[in-house]
Amino acid sequence: MMISTKGRYALRLMIDIASREQDGSPVTMRQAAAREDLSVKYLEQLGGALVKAGILKSIRGVSGGYLLAKPAEDITAGDVLRATEGGCAPVACLEDGAEACPRRSECVAVNFWRGLDRTIEGYVDGVTLADLVKMG
Repeated sequence: MMISTKGRYALRLMIDIASREQDGSPVTMRQAAAREDLSVKYLEQLGGALVKAGILKSIRGVSGGYLLAKPAEDITAGDVLRATEGGCAPVACLEDGAEACPRRSECVAVNFWRGLDRTIEGYVDGVTLADLVKMG
């Protein structure tokens, strides 16, 4: 599975915001972009997806910015990746919808892919933003 720049940058953004959560001040995308050496416009797009997913909240106004919508201990890397990547499935045939494989029910390899998917989901859902802040 290959995580795109959306997922990678969103995780960096969320770790940046979580690491500054103690002071209670909202983090602006400009501040996060400068610290992470990323594009403000790109982070703003990611911020919208993260707000929509309910893991980030936007504060408007002069002293506005972004805060975590819930404690860092309650947000997993999987939450962030699903909000920006759409899912963590290692192969498209495991995803529901238009990309679902018509041979899924008779595929000899599908159990391997399901096992890999469970392992990936277990890992990304087992690491919280609080864990990632401590790792940094």
